[in-house]
Amino acid sequence: MKFEVFEGKTKEEAKELALSELNVSENEVFIKEEEKKGKLFKGTTYICKVVKIGDVANFLKEKLSELLNNMGIECQFETSVRDEQINIKMYSDKNNILIGKNGQTLMAIQTILRQIVHNEVDVYPYILLDVENYKEKKISNLERNAKRIAREVLKTKVDVTLDDMNSYERRIVHNALTKYKNLSTASEGEEPHRHIVIRYIETENDEEE
Repeated sequence: MKFEVFEGKTKEEAKELALSELNVSENEVFIKEEEKKGKLFKGTTYICKVVKIGDVANFLKEKLSELLNNMGIECQFETSVRDEQINIKMYSDKNNILIGKNGQTLMAIQTILRQIVHNEVDVYPYILLDVENYKEKKISNLERNAKRIAREVLKTKVDVTLDDMNSYERRIVHNALTKYKNLSTASEGEEPHRHIVIRYIETENDEEE
């Protein structure tokens, strides 16, 4: 797997040429843009390096299969790409081993896969690696708990500090609470003890009361 390389006199020209030649839309590829300074009396050339997200997904499946074979685990995969996110769901009779304590093994495998892709084509894809519905359930639980606490903060107007979470879990909580107008969320602390604080935002009506 490697980048397809296209050149143009402008960034837009190089990108349009790449998308046209590969017959893809911009959300179907990873793009890296570079400038190549010309020598004396020659202008700057713009380079557009492109790799299809579908090709990255297939590459990831191959590398994941190799990794699991080395772990002695037989596994079936279900792969999809949505909104530039590569989703890989694994089915095995050794789910507990794949997940690990608090999902640590699953997160470690995901991190390894992202690094493998970066080493190959210099991009960090967003991967959602799951074992059956483990992460789906975890996401639902995190969102449900975050919204429950958010309602308490709105009711009491008292800030709440959540338990320590990894970056993936914090992102889920932040996204779950973006529509709450009278709340703000902020990540605080140092890894591995980084956590989210849910704060009530006072309004003019509050001050009048």
